[in-house]
Amino acid sequence: MAKKEIDVRFKKFGTVSFTSTSKVNDFIDYLDQGKVVGTRCSKCGLDFFPPRADCFNCLGSDLEWFDAAADTGELVTFSKMKYGPVGFENDLPYTIAVADFGKYKIFGRMDNDLADEAIKIGMKVKVSANSLDNGNMNYVFKAA
Repeated sequence: MAKKEIDVRFKKFGTVSFTSTSKVNDFIDYLDQGKVVGTRCSKCGLDFFPPRADCFNCLGSDLEWFDAAADTGELVTFSKMKYGPVGFENDLPYTIAVADFGKYKIFGRMDNDLADEAIKIGMKVKVSANSLDNGNMNYVFKAA
């Protein structure tokens, strides 16, 4: 019997990866291609971001990928981080935020290229794949 290979693609996500495996590891392949995706339940139509493998509403597991980068969201809140948890000290300062995309909300970082004075509650944002200096990747909000 062949040994089953462990899928550890998710360890490439973020500055510090807190998990190496996930049921939605294809998310990392999409980020590698410059795409930010969520999942949609094909049974009840709920959208999820971050992606999920199972729907909490109908308990179905038949989910499909959708292009989250195609949608425009609205910035709900943000905070400039001057102190960070262990593993994030070299990233400081950075801005974290929540954006409302209608059917789902996304928590993430603002793009470092945005000037502090340009970041405003209610501004329109897009989510975009982002490569990190350590070879990992994440997603960031950019002005729409």
